[in-house]
Amino acid sequence: MLVLSIRTDRPEAEVGLFDGKQQLAHETWQAHRELSITLHTKIDELLKGHGKTLHDLQGIACFKGPGSFTGLRIGLSVANALAYALNIPIVAAQGDDWLAEGLAVLRSGKNERVVLPEYGSPVHITEQKH
Repeated sequence: MLVLSIRTDRPEAEVGLFDGKQQLAHETWQAHRELSITLHTKIDELLKGHGKTLHDLQGIACFKGPGSFTGLRIGLSVANALAYALNIPIVAAQGDDWLAEGLAVLRSGKNERVVLPEYGSPVHITEQKH
């Protein structure tokens, strides 16, 4: 099972490619405010580096938080869109073992269909100015 992993809860973002339990590739970069621009490129480069395309993916595992509001929103939006468009399962986990847990859940056949972020605290949104 070819699985894409995505973690975008902090300035250092990461994507990975797994075949079953075996890690084929892993990319970490300082995304900061460029995450929405670089995430798609990093996923594409990761796949091309192993002779794969998006259509070869069979699942997506994501880190769901807690963490950066914008980072989680961007990463999970991309993951949800890919899972929907490719009609593949998606799961999200949290904690130190999020990746191992996510891969195990995917292998068990579970599909959350849509993953939602868990920010860890109330979101701080600026009130509208009059």
